[in-house]
Amino acid sequence: MPDESKSELVKRIGERIRRLRKEMNLSQEQLAERSGLHTNYVGQVERGEKNLTLETLEKVVGGLDISLEELFRYIGPMEQKDALGQIIELLVKRPSEDQKMALSVLKSVMEWGEKKRNL
Repeated sequence: MPDESKSELVKRIGERIRRLRKEMNLSQEQLAERSGLHTNYVGQVERGEKNLTLETLEKVVGGLDISLEELFRYIGPMEQKDALGQIIELLVKRPSEDQKMALSVLKSVMEWGEKKRNL
């Protein structure tokens, strides 16, 4: 993997950590404390300046109280351009409140479709 690709991945992971931290209304200091890391280090990770080890990644997901799967969800470019891929692409960078609202609307549409079929 070229160095440029590696640094891009490190930046995307840092951005994902920042987004999740902000969605949880945590400061960098709070995440650092919860993760057992230094505040400066958390900032460097979020800016894509530090390449995380697996051990540090484990500490960060522990501090965020999420799974590794949740952290890595949507990190890579979407290969799928079908309807599901397009839906994910639309929602992935939206705040969690918007995602929840979209889920609620989608569930309502699905229920309406089921009722319509059963008539």
